[in-house]
Amino acid sequence: MDIQTRDGVADSYLVRPPGDGPFPGVLLFMDAFGLRPRLEEMADRIAERGYAVLVPNLFYRFGRTPLVDLAGMSDPDRRGEIFGTVMPMIQDLSRDKVISDTESYLDALGTEAVVAVGYCMGGRNALVAAEGHPDRIKAVASFHAGGVVTDQPDSPHLHVAALAGNTELYFGHADNDRSMTADNIKALEAALDDAGVTYTSELYPGAPHGFTMSDTAMYHEEGEKRHWMRLFELLDRVHPAG
Repeated sequence: MDIQTRDGVADSYLVRPPGDGPFPGVLLFMDAFGLRPRLEEMADRIAERGYAVLVPNLFYRFGRTPLVDLAGMSDPDRRGEIFGTVMPMIQDLSRDKVISDTESYLDALGTEAVVAVGYCMGGRNALVAAEGHPDRIKAVASFHAGGVVTDQPDSPHLHVAALAGNTELYFGHADNDRSMTADNIKALEAALDDAGVTYTSELYPGAPHGFTMSDTAMYHEEGEKRHWMRLFELLDRVHPAG
């Protein structure tokens, strides 16, 4: 599915259950390695429970998927090499761009309210998207997110007050994650408490950054299984499928 945004066209993956619907919506924010078969598998699994799931190519400003050769991501050195290649794309995706793009994604999904699910950089972007559209995103599930707490004025943790009374948050943190340290987690939780946001924040012991992605060297089977349990608990509670 191609989605027209203010800045171009985002190629996307959309999967829905059989039938006419309507179906509750899930907006899935990709990790740094982009739209690929692994994310399609994950979207399919969510759709099997009765959801319409949209996975946009967040890097569409750099071209259509695939943007880089992802072969060999199960090797740590190769994974690091690929990450270095996509880093400029990550850095280009500003807070304003995420919020603007999300409006187009939500319109394309066409449901009254959605749950935003994000992985790695997508966990950060799912939170930013909800902060920009608290009336349309009723919950966020963020897994092994990085960059949620920074020293910049656009740091997501500084804008969570927009979600108070509107959006429930779930964070599944990777263990010993340099992009989301123990101090970062404490700062995030303090900001959420101060703002009165409903949330759950959990550490996945032994699970490295990227633990849900079975096509990379960071895959952690126990962490992935726990993530599915927590995600489906959240969906069943706040956004149940008929």
